[in-house]
Amino acid sequence: MRGYGQLVLAQFRLFLRNKQMLFWSLMFPIFLMTVIGFAFNGEESITFKGIIIDEDQSALSNQLSSLFLEEEVTNFALSEDKEQALTDLENGDISFVFVIPEQFESLIEQQDTENKPKTVLYYDQTNQMISNIAIPIIENNFVDQMSQEIASYEPVIQFEAQGVQALDLQYFDFLVPGIVAMMIMTNNLNGSAGQISSWRERGILRRMQSTTLHASSFISAQITARLVLNAFQVLIVILIGNLLFGVQVNGSWLLLLTFILLGTLTFMSIGFIIAGLAKNPESAGPISGFIAFPMLFLGGVFFPLDNMPEFLQPILETVPIAPLSTAMRQVMNVGAGLSDLWLPALYLVLWLLASFIVASLTFKWDDGVK
Repeated sequence: MRGYGQLVLAQFRLFLRNKQMLFWSLMFPIFLMTVIGFAFNGEESITFKGIIIDEDQSALSNQLSSLFLEEEVTNFALSEDKEQALTDLENGDISFVFVIPEQFESLIEQQDTENKPKTVLYYDQTNQMISNIAIPIIENNFVDQMSQEIASYEPVIQFEAQGVQALDLQYFDFLVPGIVAMMIMTNNLNGSAGQISSWRERGILRRMQSTTLHASSFISAQITARLVLNAFQVLIVILIGNLLFGVQVNGSWLLLLTFILLGTLTFMSIGFIIAGLAKNPESAGPISGFIAFPMLFLGGVFFPLDNMPEFLQPILETVPIAPLSTAMRQVMNVGAGLSDLWLPALYLVLWLLASFIVASLTFKWDDGVK
C-alpha cells in the first residue's frame, strides 16, 4: 500500500509539473463547449419524432396510421403502450404521441355529424417549432386528408392537440455530456498511451520492474490519479456549462461518477494496449488519433446516433464512447437511474474486460519484455 500511495502522489506531481498538459486538456473541451454553445444555444429540437397509438386496430385506423408512417417530415412509429409513450414524451425523448381512439371506424361509418371520432395529438409544448410548424402539417396533411378521402371533403374526424410539459432541452444539453465523454476518452486513451510509451523508452518502467513494485500497484496508482483528475475536470466543465448556458445534472452525482470511473478504466485499458503496440511515443500519438478521431463523429458525441443510417446504428451503439456519452446524457438531462442504463453500463464493462485482457497480454515493462 505504501508503494501504491507514493506512486499516486508521484503521478499527481507529474500532472502538476506538466502545466501545459493540464491547461490544454481542460481548455480544449471548455473552448469547444463555449464556441458551439454560443453558436447553437437556443436552437430547438433536432428532429420531430413521435409515436402512434392505434386503439381501434381497424382498416380505417390503419389507413390513417400509414399516412403518418409514409411522411418524411415527421418520424413516427407504431406502439401499443400509451403510458410508456407519454412518459417518453414527458422525458423529451419524442415530440408527439398521436392517439387514434377506439370505435374510430364505427363512428365514421355511422356518419353522425355530432359524434365524430376524436384523434388526440399530445405534443411537447416547450418546443415552439412543433407548435408553429409541425402541428398544422399534421392536422392539414394527415387528419384532413383522411377526412377528404372518406367523406368527399367533409371533415368527419375531430382533431385535438394537447400540450405536455416536457423537458426543455436544447442542443447544448445534448452537447455537454458528449464533450465530457470526449474529455474522458482523450485524457485517458491518449494520455496513457503517450506516457507509458515515453516511460518505456526512457527506461523508467525497466527501473520500476527491478524494484519490489508490483504491476498491480503501478496500474492501480495510474487509475486512481487519472480518475481524480477526470472527476475534477468534469466538475469544472459542468460548472462552466451551468454558469454560461444553464446546464444541470438532474440525476445522481454518484451514478455520474460511476460512469466516469467506467469510462476512465475502459479508455485507460485501450491506452495501455496502444502503449504495448507502439514502438515509441512518436507512433503512440498517431495510433491513438486513428482510434479516437472516428469515435468523435461516429460515437454520438456531436450528433445523435439516430441521424446515422439505420443499419449502422446497432454497431455504433457498441463503440465505447457511445454508451458513455449516452449514459452521461441520460443522467444529466433526464435523471435516469442505473436500472435505465444497464445496457450502456454492460457495454462499457464488456469493453473494459476485453481491453484489460488484451492490455495484459501486450503490456511491456521494456522493449521486448512483457
